[in-house]
Amino acid sequence: MNWDQIQGKWKEMKGSAKAKWGELTDDELDEIDGNREALEGKLQAKYGKSKEEAKREVDEWMNS
Repeated sequence: MNWDQIQGKWKEMKGSAKAKWGELTDDELDEIDGNREALEGKLQAKYGKSKEEAKREVDEWMNS
């Protein structure tokens, strides 16, 4: 699945993102609204990940 597909189906994908990154709140997921950079930024802030780690995690999630 590519990011355009995820962005278009964000309402359905939020549950999967919440399952993977449980510390993200529903409000934060609504705020992200399918924006990859926003998701990576939230992961960096919430989990203390580097930009590269956040990008890799999003890639893994996207391809699972």
